[in-house]
Amino acid sequence: MSEPTTAKPEVDQRTVKRAVLASAMGNATEWYDYGVFTSGAIATSIGTVFFPGEGNAVLKSLALVAVGFIVRPFGGAFFGPLGDKIGRQKVLAVTILLMSGCTFLVGCLPTYQSIGLGAPIAILALRLIQGFSTGGEYGGAATFIAEYSPTKRRGFFGSFLELGTLAGYVLGNAVVLTVTLSLTPEQVEAWGWRIPFFVALPLGLIGLYLRNKLEDTPEFRRMEAAGEAPKKAPLKEIFVRNWRMILNLIGIVLLLNVADYMLLTTMPTYFTDTLKINDNTSTMIIIGVELVQMAIIIPLGALSDRIGRKPLLITAAIGFLVLSWPSIKLMQSGSVLWLIAGFGMVALLLVLMLAVIGSTFPAMFPTRVRYGSFAIGYNISTSLFGGTCGVVVTALIQSTGNPDWPAYYLMAAAVIAIVPIMRIPETSQVPIEQIDTADSGGVLSGASSR
Repeated sequence: MSEPTTAKPEVDQRTVKRAVLASAMGNATEWYDYGVFTSGAIATSIGTVFFPGEGNAVLKSLALVAVGFIVRPFGGAFFGPLGDKIGRQKVLAVTILLMSGCTFLVGCLPTYQSIGLGAPIAILALRLIQGFSTGGEYGGAATFIAEYSPTKRRGFFGSFLELGTLAGYVLGNAVVLTVTLSLTPEQVEAWGWRIPFFVALPLGLIGLYLRNKLEDTPEFRRMEAAGEAPKKAPLKEIFVRNWRMILNLIGIVLLLNVADYMLLTTMPTYFTDTLKINDNTSTMIIIGVELVQMAIIIPLGALSDRIGRKPLLITAAIGFLVLSWPSIKLMQSGSVLWLIAGFGMVALLLVLMLAVIGSTFPAMFPTRVRYGSFAIGYNISTSLFGGTCGVVVTALIQSTGNPDWPAYYLMAAAVIAIVPIMRIPETSQVPIEQIDTADSGGVLSGASSR
C-alpha cells in the first residue's frame, strides 16, 4: 500500500477526549438496556406482563434479548458500509437515537392484560429495531475512537469504549436496584418495571448532542480529501478483499461475547435461578465486581500501548480455558465470599479483553472498509454466539440439571479463539492510516508490525 498523499488533519487533545466520550456514550446506552433487561426483577416482570401462560418468565425475557441479536448482522451490513461511504459521525448519530428511543418506548408499552397479543408483538418489534440499530453502533463507535486517537495512545483511549459498556451496565443494575428497594414486588410488577426504561432516553440524547458537536474522524476526512473514499457502500469489497480478517474477527469475538454476555447478562439469572441467591444480593455482587473492572480497564489499555494487544488477548483466552470450571465450582460452593471470588476470577479475564478490543478490532482493517468490515464480522459472531448465550446456557442447565454449563461454554469458546488471536498482526505501534491487511492473509502491508 502506498503512503497517503494527503496529510491527516491534526486534532487537539480536548477534541480527542470529546470524541472518546461521545463514542463511549453509545456503548453505555446499549449496555444500560441489557443491564435493565436481564436483571432478575425486571426480567421476571417483562416475562410476566407481556406474555401469556405460566412458563418461565425469565427465560421469556432472555429470549427477547436474543431475538434482537438475530437482526444485528443486517444492521451491521447496512450501517457499516454506509459509514464507510458517508462518514462515521452521521451514522452514529442515527444509531444512538434509535437505540435509546426503542429502550424508552418499552417502558411506554401497554401490557398483555391490556391489549392481548398486541403487547408481545409490540415489544418484539422494538427489540428488533433496537437490535438492528445496535448492529451499526459498536463498530462505528470503536472506529470513531481509533481514528481520532494518536497512535501511541490508541490502547489507552480505546479502553474507554468498554468503560462505557461497564458504566452503562452498572447504571442499569443500579437503577433497577433502586427501584426494587424502593417499591414492593407488587408495585414493581404493576408499574415500577417501567421506570428503568425511561432513563435510556436522556442517555441517548446526551450522546446524540456530543456526537453532533464533532466533525468526522481525521482519518475519514483525510481519505475524503485524497479522493479515496468509496463512491458507494463497499459491501462487495468488504467480503472479497477482507474475508480472511473477518473470519479472524469472528473467532475472537466469539470468546469475547460469550464471556461478556455470560458474565453480564446470564450470570444475574444464574445466581438467582440456579444458585438461589436473592435478587438484590445478586445485583450488588455484580455491581461491585464491575466497579473493580472499571477501575483497572484504563491502566490495562495503557499497558497494551507498551507491550501490545496480543499478550493480553492470549492471556485471557488461556485463562478462560484453564480457569472457567474452577471459577464456576467456587460460585456453586454455597458461600457468598467464594461466589464473589469465582465470579471475580472470570471477570478479571474478561477485562483483559475489554481493555484492548477497542484498539485491536478497528486496526484489523484498512480505512476504506474499516467500519463495514468490523460491523459485519463483529455482529455475525455476536448474533450467533453472544446474543444466544443466555438462552442456550439457561435452557441447557434446565434440561440437563447440570449447573456447570457456563464453564463448558466458556472453555469451548476459548479453544476456538486462541487460533485467530495468534494469527492477527500486532498493530499497537502502527499508525491507523498505514494499516492494510486486505488480501494479505492477516499480515500487515504498508507498515511493519512490531
